[in-house]
Amino acid sequence: MRSRTSILGTLIIVSFLVVCVAVILLLAIILGVRQRAEEKFGPPAAGISTAQQLVLSVQLLLQEDMLKQPADVSGSPRQFKIQLGEGTGSVINRLEAEGLISSADAFRNYLVYRGLDTTLQAGDYTLQPAMNAIEIALALQDATPGEVDLTIWPGWRLEEIAQSIPTTGLGISSQAFLVAAHQHPEGFAYTGSLPTHASLEGFLFPGSYRFRRDVPLEELLNAILDNFEAQMTPEIQDGFTNQNLDIYHGVTLASIVQREAVVAEEMPAIASVFLNRLAADMKLDSDPTVQYALGYNQDQGTWWTNPLSLVDLAVDSAYNTYLYPGLPPGPIANPGAEALRAVAYPAQTSYYYFRAACDGSGKHLFATNYAEHVANACP
Repeated sequence: MRSRTSILGTLIIVSFLVVCVAVILLLAIILGVRQRAEEKFGPPAAGISTAQQLVLSVQLLLQEDMLKQPADVSGSPRQFKIQLGEGTGSVINRLEAEGLISSADAFRNYLVYRGLDTTLQAGDYTLQPAMNAIEIALALQDATPGEVDLTIWPGWRLEEIAQSIPTTGLGISSQAFLVAAHQHPEGFAYTGSLPTHASLEGFLFPGSYRFRRDVPLEELLNAILDNFEAQMTPEIQDGFTNQNLDIYHGVTLASIVQREAVVAEEMPAIASVFLNRLAADMKLDSDPTVQYALGYNQDQGTWWTNPLSLVDLAVDSAYNTYLYPGLPPGPIANPGAEALRAVAYPAQTSYYYFRAACDGSGKHLFATNYAEHVANACP
């Protein structure tokens, strides 16, 4: 009897120990699975249960290749739009249908595991072919692009460019831009010949530029100045030389032509008027130079006061070409390629005057003498 009792007790103890070992092994496996999943896919969402976390961890480990290998390495960048109010399931299915992910099931498991299934953001995305499913999932959490466009319009002055920068999403302040734009950066063929008083006005070439949101100010300016240097071809420089202008004065005159012209095709004729006036020692009498001298008009909300009054035309500034002969001290805006070329290769005319046509077209009427000029006035 004792022998049987002893044997039974031993069996109970052994069974208990086996169960304990099995539980310990099972816990070790569970903990190991969870730890491996966390190492490979990041921490799980706080809201999922322990059982769900375990199931998802196992699934993710089995689906690792589907999540970490791009679906189409050799493809082109793709545009992908999430509509406002679109369900997560719809987004996932479209991603698979468009070949951006290789497995909708694996992608869904990852989203749920990380708690990203309810935080996809509506918006427009550019998805690169080298992105895997995990990178796509994270990218779809923020519709804000990593790169932004800065557009400089022909005829803008420094302050207008500075005002536009904060609206682009760049992390550069208007004030910091203006301070930097009054320095002379090194490494450019033309900046070494700038007068000591000169800013970069006139040399920030118009166009659309794409920058990283965190682009340093120096890198931004260098990219814009590089573009100007590319436009300043030997042909343009030779044209300036033929007009007895160096680069600085050629750009200065081009900036006036840019502000005067409404219709680009008239730029060569407008340039010819000013060059004829300079050759005859006549004042340029250009309204934009006065507008530049006046600065910001608080009442009109513009840097370019229009119309100009007789008081405005009498403002005592070296930029006022109604008062002072010759070119102003420097550019009054940033001219585009057409204005630069118009100065380098102006029309050959005998014009000394022009005024706006009366038909509202933006075109001008040109005259060889003052009597003709007066006759061209609107009734």
